[in-house]
Amino acid sequence: MDLSGKKVAVLVEQQYEDLELWYPVMRFREAGAQVEIVGTGKESYPSKHGYPCQPTTRADQVQGATFDAVIIPGGYAPDHMRRSPAMLAFVKQASAAGKIIAAICHGGWVLCSVRCLQGRKVTGFHAIKDDLENAGATYIDAEVVRDGNLITSRVPGDLPAFCRTIIAALAT
Repeated sequence: MDLSGKKVAVLVEQQYEDLELWYPVMRFREAGAQVEIVGTGKESYPSKHGYPCQPTTRADQVQGATFDAVIIPGGYAPDHMRRSPAMLAFVKQASAAGKIIAAICHGGWVLCSVRCLQGRKVTGFHAIKDDLENAGATYIDAEVVRDGNLITSRVPGDLPAFCRTIIAALAT
């Protein structure tokens, strides 16, 4: 699938899950999308395993509605992302504009904070099931769940299905 002309944001904060950030970054760049790595304001973020990521921009410098998709990796990064008003505003803008919002693993925590889960079907890492349900979502234990513009997955092993589903959504 050629994603030329598509603009994708991948969010980053400290303690991100390595594969959940880098697999989508490389997959969407390979497909021709313009990929921006959006951080909260630091120059570099270490992953759970210490691998550094330098963002290409900051959440307070871009508008969510200008992207075709926003990808929220997991690890413990979402707990840091949700503390950033600029990061939450960015995701809210994209969601309000009907853009694709994709979260994997603990990325659903950001969706809880953005308050975009009421009445939606989602999945995520099993440890945040209660958080997702308390935010109004119906939790489904599946490798990927798509509910309109919202795409969610559970763990790094789900990344192929997660990315395929995002690509299919971008193609429509």
